[in-house]
Amino acid sequence: MSLLEKLKLARAALDVQGEDPWYARLDNALHGVEAISTAALLDFLRTRATTATARRLAAVMRSLQFIPIKSRRLMPGGRAGNEVTRGWARPLRYSRSSPTTTNAGGAGFNRRGTIP
Repeated sequence: MSLLEKLKLARAALDVQGEDPWYARLDNALHGVEAISTAALLDFLRTRATTATARRLAAVMRSLQFIPIKSRRLMPGGRAGNEVTRGWARPLRYSRSSPTTTNAGGAGFNRRGTIP
């Protein structure tokens, strides 16, 4: 059996299975995590940082409802300067009632309806 045939069989097995094997590992590991860098995720999965693995990771992270971000906060060691790293974060969830929607008047308006 040639290498291409083996690859086709492996791809068909993944398609039948329905989800990436990384999905279960990341789903279990990311409970309670609000933000994480891509480098940390690749270290956790023990894979090399290549374009192919980053794209595969992106597909899994999007299916886990994470959004891509750029942040200085995710840098290892808290490096100063203009260096940013890429990572993933959970989207913000707002509460249904906020102080500006529950008060009787409009926020930032006086009684005459003009901005002070």
